[in-house]
Amino acid sequence: MSKLNKSSSELDLDRPNIEDYLPSGSLQDSHPKLRLRDLLDISPTLTEAAGAIVDDSFTRCFKSNPPEPWNWNVYLFPLWCLGVVVRYGVLFPLRAIVLTTGWIIFLSCYFPVHFLLKGHDKLRKRLERSLVELICSFFVASWTGVVRYHGPRPSMRPKQVFVANHTSMIDFIILEQMTAFAVIMQKHPGWVGLLQSTILESLGCIWFNRSESKDREIVARKLREHVNGADNNPLLIFPEGTCVNNHYTVMFKKGAFELGCTVCPIAIKYNKIFVDAFWNSRKQSFTTHLLQLMTSWAVVCDVWYLEPQNLKPGETPIEFAERVRNIISVRAGLKKVPWDGYLKYSRPSPKLRELKQQSFAESVLRHLEQK
Repeated sequence: MSKLNKSSSELDLDRPNIEDYLPSGSLQDSHPKLRLRDLLDISPTLTEAAGAIVDDSFTRCFKSNPPEPWNWNVYLFPLWCLGVVVRYGVLFPLRAIVLTTGWIIFLSCYFPVHFLLKGHDKLRKRLERSLVELICSFFVASWTGVVRYHGPRPSMRPKQVFVANHTSMIDFIILEQMTAFAVIMQKHPGWVGLLQSTILESLGCIWFNRSESKDREIVARKLREHVNGADNNPLLIFPEGTCVNNHYTVMFKKGAFELGCTVCPIAIKYNKIFVDAFWNSRKQSFTTHLLQLMTSWAVVCDVWYLEPQNLKPGETPIEFAERVRNIISVRAGLKKVPWDGYLKYSRPSPKLRELKQQSFAESVLRHLEQK
């Protein structure tokens, strides 16, 4: 019951006021014993359904918010045109040269290290980590990235896992330029998939496919093996499981919180003054997303390495995940919503439907008892 009340209270924080969208006449008594407010007060489920018609909190988690136009008069339009010329004609070519130079340096060093130091694993892994951090630094430089890191830099220790909110695949790049994490990530096609299966494989990264049910068992086993290894790279997980627009946090998957190890939260917050860093993978490819960043003025971001957390006595992994999500949300100024991010890719599970049905039935019963 407490979990249902918690979910309802979280929805209340993000639910629009339905009466603001209704004509004033509809709020007047059409029957002495029945009013619109009474219908909406019967259950949070009815209010939530009405709110979904206006503006549902789930869809808003995955919406890109376009910037407000400022080139609306004869004085500002020439300045805007000048900005376009500078960004596309000057900054973009320079950034492309920086990124190309970075790839040339990286590839000319990585493959000799990878193939010629096969018998010296410790030296090879250390050099490969440094080279991956280097190429990620070139990526950030190609966006004129202004990233401020707060807190102690992560270190290699067994029995610990790092978790962060997820806005774009560039989250991984921004974190990787400081520390060579092994990350759990969806398997991607194209040149990103090629990098995953070659270069990032050397860091101990773990790949999965959402459409493969067997991958869950394999990933869970690899997770436990990785966190128990003393010489493995720090493990990074994005427990939301999908990209969210950096205004909200959706439910964290419990897999990272039932490993019996220390969880180190990382909060990432982007300043959208120059560009929206949210990657909507359904509307644009990652290549298009990178081009959008490279043709912007800058990517401004804050990263907080927060205090490590451990499972408390009597606390379940789900409660642990919610506590860590709350810590990240508060630090980054994000709003919590009680949604599973995987609903973005599939229909609601029977468990979620039953939860909503139970919540509706209990609220109706309470209303009838009051009468």
